[in-house]
Amino acid sequence: MYKVEVFVTYKESILDPQGEAIKGAVGRMGYTDIAEIRQGKYFEIVVESDDEAHVAAEIEAISDKLLANVVMESYRYNIQKVEVEA
Repeated sequence: MYKVEVFVTYKESILDPQGEAIKGAVGRMGYTDIAEIRQGKYFEIVVESDDEAHVAAEIEAISDKLLANVVMESYRYNIQKVEVEA
């Protein structure tokens, strides 16, 4: 079994209005050394498989087709093998 963390954010070339709003609020709080904040989405997915290559292929397909708008967003993921509790 694998636990996968998927992180989706706007591509660098795309304006991130939520990130800019958060950056402005952080600046008003007195944290003036913050250069950039990018806002994104986070997903945790548990896959019942023993084949890491299969898991990676499924996550790629799900991310491309559903989780990210690949025209505007990019994604990355971490795959971790987890032990099944008895």
